[in-house]
Amino acid sequence: MDLQHWLGRATGAVQDWADTFGPFRTHASLEVDDERFASVFEEFTGRLRDNYPFFHPRYAGQMLKPPHPAAVVGYLTAMLINPNNHALDGGPATAAMEREVVARLAGMFGYDTHLGHLTTSGTIANLEALFVARELHPGRGIAHSAEAHYTHGRMCHVLGVTGHAVRTDARGRMDLEDLERVLRTGEVGTVVVTTGTTGLGAVDPVDEVLPLARRHGVRVHVDAAYGGFFTLLAGADGPEGLPAGPWRAIARCDSIVVDPHKHGLQPYGCGAVLFRDPEVGRFYLHDSPYTYFTSDELHLGEISLECSRAGASAAALWLTFQLLPPTPEGLGRVLAAGRRAALRWADLITASDLLQLHQPPELDIVGYFPTVTPASLTRVDAASARVLAEGMTGPEPVFLSTLKAGHEAFAARHPGITADADGARILRSVLMKPESEHHVDRLHTRVEQLVRAL
Repeated sequence: MDLQHWLGRATGAVQDWADTFGPFRTHASLEVDDERFASVFEEFTGRLRDNYPFFHPRYAGQMLKPPHPAAVVGYLTAMLINPNNHALDGGPATAAMEREVVARLAGMFGYDTHLGHLTTSGTIANLEALFVARELHPGRGIAHSAEAHYTHGRMCHVLGVTGHAVRTDARGRMDLEDLERVLRTGEVGTVVVTTGTTGLGAVDPVDEVLPLARRHGVRVHVDAAYGGFFTLLAGADGPEGLPAGPWRAIARCDSIVVDPHKHGLQPYGCGAVLFRDPEVGRFYLHDSPYTYFTSDELHLGEISLECSRAGASAAALWLTFQLLPPTPEGLGRVLAAGRRAALRWADLITASDLLQLHQPPELDIVGYFPTVTPASLTRVDAASARVLAEGMTGPEPVFLSTLKAGHEAFAARHPGITADADGARILRSVLMKPESEHHVDRLHTRVEQLVRAL
């Protein structure tokens, strides 16, 4: 789609709507002439050049990519009106869109009933889920994997509840024996399972955690902030297909967090929190004497901890879902390309004498490191750091990231490497752009050249 064309149509459509209310004069205090704006805009765009090329497949570093053009057009169009989805009178149209997209997300995970809303981030979405967990089981803590996102430990501190870190196995997934040990203490009210850790994309065995938690009377929350949309590949044919068990079990869990600003092709920030039982809305009850007055229907602000939220986020997601819905045939095709790219690169690394695979990818994140002799954590760390730094220079730059892996993680995966340090950085590549599928061989060749130059 022609982004420039549709951005022009967006401003025209909003102006046509605004004209129906009659003309008025812009206040002089807001006026800026074009010559002055041009000067500042030139400086502004110049400063924006100090960025990495997140849009390009040679950028295979962090979880960053531009939003889909449909999301850009949807966001800008609504932003020109600037609705606030906290209350229905602050954004009637975008509040309706938010309800529709949240229902689609709930359906994607298999929820037949739900309560939920969009948030400004996965962090806030997880805060809300843990807040409800605390209210349902006061005095009991939260268990999460040692590889889970650090937000869970932080939010436990914010909420004044005890966090219990559960050991992980050799693939970075929650260890069931250690989880049962923690649950037997009776001190846990909710278990957080992660479907796609942000480090290596590990998927906790949700289908095995769920019955174990239920036997102890414990709730299960799914942190699917990064990997949630991969449920679209559960049981799919082809190499990109994922085991159905963990993903199908999500429908029986108590709450879910997913970030459309990751694999949902949205701009930052757009997270979402979903609860299977709508009755948890009672924990949000509050009143605002000047806010909730245009409708007897429940306002979104009455079921969220956040107050003001951009209605433009809901508009962008709604427009995107009309074109690329959260189905295997829609967004599933986008995720499948990234997953195939990760599997392809894992095969290339396995066959390489210059690189070693840290662990097989479960989603679209690949962890690997240079082959060093003699093999020690110190040398692995130094070699990874040099490849990262030198990869960003030269005529064909490649942009990677690193992950600090502890000595225990190395011992479980690579027992032949001498543990002469607490851990080592490895190289990490996130292949979340579908274009990576066509570029992965070039990425691999370039990284091998960098390692060979060491």
